[in-house]
Amino acid sequence: MTLLESSIGVEDLVLLEPLEQESLLKNLQLRFENKEIYTYIGNVLVSVNPYQQLPIYGPEFIAKYQDCTFYELKPHIYALANVAYQSLRFRDRDQCILITGESGAGKTEASKLVMSYVAAVCGKGDQVNSVKEQLLHSNPVLEAFGNAKTIRNNNSSRFGKYMDIEFDFKGSPLGGVITNYLLEKSRVVKQLKGERNFHIFYQLLAGADAQLLNTLKLERDTSGYGYLNQEVSRVDGMDDASNFKAVQCAMTVIGFSEEEILWVLEVTALVLKLGNVELSDEFQANGTQASGIRDGRGVQEIGEMMGLNSKDLERSLCSRTVKTAKEKVVTALNVIQAQYARDALAKNVYSRLFNWIVNRINESIKVGTGEKRKVMGVLDIYGFEILEDNSFEQFVINYCNEKLQQVFIELTLKEEQEEYKREGIPWEKVDYFDNGIICNLIEHNQRGILAMLDEECLRPGVVSDSTFLAKLNQLFSKHDYYESKVTQNAQRQYDHTMGLSCFRICHYAGKVTYNVNGFIDKNNDLLFRDLSQAMWKAQHPLLRSLFPEGDPKQASLKRPPTAGAQFKSSVAILMKNLYSKNPNYIRCIKPNEHQQRGQFSPELVATQARYLGLLENVRVRRAGYAFRQQYKSFLERYRLLSRSTWPHWSGGDREGVEKIMGELNMLSEEVTFGKTKIFIKSPKTLFYLEEQRRFRIQQLATLIQKLYRGWRCRTHYQQMRKSQILISSWFRGNMQKKRYGKIKASVLLIQAFVRGWKARKDYRKYFRSGAALTLADFIYKSIVQKFLLGLKNNLPSTSVLDKKWPAAPYRCFSTANQELQRLFHHCRCKKFRDRLSPKQVEILREKLCASELFKGKKAAYPPSVAIPFRGDYIGLQGNPKLQKLTSKEEGPVLVAETVKKVNRGNGKTSSRILLLTKGHVILTDSKKSQAKTVIGLESVAGVSVTSFKDGLFCLHLSEISSVGSKGDFLLVSEHVVELLTKMYRTVLDTTQRQLPVTVTEQFSVRFKESDVAVKVIQGPKGDGNGKLNCKKKGSHSLEVTV
Repeated sequence: MTLLESSIGVEDLVLLEPLEQESLLKNLQLRFENKEIYTYIGNVLVSVNPYQQLPIYGPEFIAKYQDCTFYELKPHIYALANVAYQSLRFRDRDQCILITGESGAGKTEASKLVMSYVAAVCGKGDQVNSVKEQLLHSNPVLEAFGNAKTIRNNNSSRFGKYMDIEFDFKGSPLGGVITNYLLEKSRVVKQLKGERNFHIFYQLLAGADAQLLNTLKLERDTSGYGYLNQEVSRVDGMDDASNFKAVQCAMTVIGFSEEEILWVLEVTALVLKLGNVELSDEFQANGTQASGIRDGRGVQEIGEMMGLNSKDLERSLCSRTVKTAKEKVVTALNVIQAQYARDALAKNVYSRLFNWIVNRINESIKVGTGEKRKVMGVLDIYGFEILEDNSFEQFVINYCNEKLQQVFIELTLKEEQEEYKREGIPWEKVDYFDNGIICNLIEHNQRGILAMLDEECLRPGVVSDSTFLAKLNQLFSKHDYYESKVTQNAQRQYDHTMGLSCFRICHYAGKVTYNVNGFIDKNNDLLFRDLSQAMWKAQHPLLRSLFPEGDPKQASLKRPPTAGAQFKSSVAILMKNLYSKNPNYIRCIKPNEHQQRGQFSPELVATQARYLGLLENVRVRRAGYAFRQQYKSFLERYRLLSRSTWPHWSGGDREGVEKIMGELNMLSEEVTFGKTKIFIKSPKTLFYLEEQRRFRIQQLATLIQKLYRGWRCRTHYQQMRKSQILISSWFRGNMQKKRYGKIKASVLLIQAFVRGWKARKDYRKYFRSGAALTLADFIYKSIVQKFLLGLKNNLPSTSVLDKKWPAAPYRCFSTANQELQRLFHHCRCKKFRDRLSPKQVEILREKLCASELFKGKKAAYPPSVAIPFRGDYIGLQGNPKLQKLTSKEEGPVLVAETVKKVNRGNGKTSSRILLLTKGHVILTDSKKSQAKTVIGLESVAGVSVTSFKDGLFCLHLSEISSVGSKGDFLLVSEHVVELLTKMYRTVLDTTQRQLPVTVTEQFSVRFKESDVAVKVIQGPKGDGNGKLNCKKKGSHSLEVTV
């Protein structure tokens, strides 16, 4: 799809008509209201923050933009990221992606989208995936420690981040380096109304479990901490608890050990607890003001957690040691000075912790030396800020944005026009605002504001913010972009918004008024040596490493560089890095001040469009050329499009390029030839060249494939022909050898038969008539002897369970071999029985009887085979009451166990103790140990039992007996196999009759009133081990579920 087909508004502002500020704003508003947040200005991407999640991201869109050129689909951040990545990979040019805009314009989200796209389209593999995961997981860690809620943005970056992602020659990521700029550490101790401290403090208190909070000596309630804004503790749409878990997980993925994570959280907790250290007024003996700790509990907890001496920490907070050449002077601090020292310590601890985290991430993602690398830089830095009260932090932030605007001006506007002049191309100059004068106002080495600030900080004597402002007023009184109350009075201007302690700079983004109060202290960024030494004495490894200057051996009297000088140096390095790479721009715009979806403020957007130079950028693009390239590079890429330049060209580079464009019939207005470069007017012309090149590559690839296939087929044919000749010769030789062998063997066989026939014919008359029988008998006896002797030497073991037996060597010995095996087995069994004791014999007979009764009939039999019959399952020896129930004449109790008796009336079960003696079956009460029923064995007519694994059985009694008149007994036993086996043997020994044992699921039970048909079924489990359930089906039927 082209830029004009099915589009809402104009997708590339270069095509906008008429080219005016009003039409530009209307086009952006129209596209924004239709959720088209991206618009092009040539190769620059304009992004309007929608303040909502749109369904235009993810793997599906990544795959779509990966296979298309820049203008082929709708404007998208993926298209710009794809151009940068493809240029890095195939053109071998280092890239940088500059994301600029106000705070809240969506710069951080844009950087995440760029990184996620690059991670998705680059190479695969375990090592590559590990590097990508580490790079992507660095974002949530740095956001937690470096982002905060501000008035304009719920997730505002309070530090600058520049990440260099390094790739190998295949385009797979190898690692990266992160550089951070000027963390806003003043936020640690003070926040404006409606703002929060850094996210990590709230995430820690909300997401840590009780054990971790106890370890860190923290409470979950945020209202108990002096450094946290009590008005705003939560942010809509942000889950601090889940974000804390995500940060812990991300740190683990990056490579932090569990010990390092705990160290980081302990130092974070230290900062929180420093805010709760309250200082009170005290007076020394000479009457001078001093200070002290109001409640020593907080200092004591810090000492316990960090391995610090709480007295040393209290002393370093409330006093200051000044060393001179001859002596050491200890000065007590008043409350204001002590509070400043406490806050300075908290800010320094947090700032150094943040730098340590960045360095630790760099250690995990760094690339080894020695490899040739390609680099893509992604810059996500704080946006331009104009607040009600602007201080030193806003000053350096806006200075950085001025430098970025200068890069944009020089690389897109100024450089573009100057390049046309250098190349001798006719050009009509486009006016634009060059902010170099503003940058020079701030950063000039001798006469810049930062230089004046450093000079004032280093000057001996009384130094204050007012003296600094006075110096600025004197130096810049006639500067066009500097204003103050003094300069306005000199020009007889009246402005009630300008305070006496303020100055104003006319930035490219608008006028910003700065309050100089605190400039000197924030630029000095001093931390008393006593506090550094106290932190260095801590036993905590991380905290100790953050303050190396606290080591007395490394103590230095040299003044550290100021914060402004450090930041200026960092910005200079950043600018040098950006100038060395090919830039790709994302210009982020904030549609409204209230972070509301669907709301577009034309006035606010117009202001941003003006200082971003969007209109000037469009004018330069429309008047200029979309693509330019050195003749040599262009010829190298497109020489295959002309038969004159392909495959070899001996002329000059420019002549070769002109030859190519001439054969392609390019229009003169579309192509211009400079001194060293070719310039192409329309992107469509470039797309046409790329399409022709792609088609030509396919043709050349087809030609190469054709030639290769022909060579391969010829080579293959020649190899096959040689192989066929060799195989044929070997085959014919082998066939003749086999034929000769068969003829020779046949001749020898015929000769043997002839010689045998002659021998038998000559000697037949000398053989006796019975010689054959004698010889056969002798041979048979020899074979039998050999068989028996061999069997003697190979007899199996004497174990009755060993079923091995040598096989008969001949079929005629099969019957004899089976009989010998049977005799040998009987012999082994007899010897085994002779070794058994009478008790063991009795146990085996019981097992044999159980086998005859239940083997193959009842499912409970197989599990009972390996379990010996105990007989006593209730501890009869320890119950004299039960022993009295049996007479001495009957002998010992054979079985004693607890059974369940099924009630004849309702089918319910009750527990009974069953005693089996040689003469009776006794059922007793399990609680009172009194005999309920005594059944003589002669009265037992039979037993019915099921085939399942259950223990249900029925004792059928003869009707003529006294007990039998009451009816049969339906019992349940857990050892039914043992019980019925012993009952069967006892009845056989006592009455000389076999007890009928019937295995069936349906049997008749005679109760006192009448006969009842019992039907046993299995329950849903199907294992027979479920709970027994009896249901009466009328008066003559009982269904039992087991």
